[in-house]
Amino acid sequence: MVRAAGRQRMVTRAAVLALILTGLLTALARADEVIDRVLAVVAGDLIMQSDLRAARELGLVTPGDGADPDRAILSQLVDRALILDEVERYAPPEPSPDAIERAFRAVRARFASDDAFAAALARVGFDDKQLRAILRQNLRIRAYLDQRFASETPERGEAIIAAWVAGLRSRAPIIDLYSPH
Repeated sequence: MVRAAGRQRMVTRAAVLALILTGLLTALARADEVIDRVLAVVAGDLIMQSDLRAARELGLVTPGDGADPDRAILSQLVDRALILDEVERYAPPEPSPDAIERAFRAVRARFASDDAFAAALARVGFDDKQLRAILRQNLRIRAYLDQRFASETPERGEAIIAAWVAGLRSRAPIIDLYSPH
């Protein structure tokens, strides 16, 4: 009889716990807005949905003509992370402040007005300093690629770089969590 009462309490506690968990999961499932989510982990670095949105909104990548532009952008961000990891290892020369400023002005020129540019930065949660930091990284990547693959013609260089990036992808731990909407 004592064992039966103990089992009954355990079943009751389990049922209450299950109800609480169900309530919590239901509340989470009804959340109105996803603030951000991880799309990929590349060699320990996170690529977030906000990173993809910023790259698209600011025109930092070309989505291409495929059926899933977000997949194409994510692929480019994964490649960028892998290349940047190599860049950090070999430290090409730093871009000049003038080069960073020219890149910044080129991004700004994609927008009809200063207000439209400021609104785009606000939508993606960036300020001028953050955008300049990304542009600095992009310029370092370009300098590294130019230095490493300088002797190639542009067409051959692109093919060699693509093969090199494929090799980086095959060696790096990449966790792809992307799923289309």
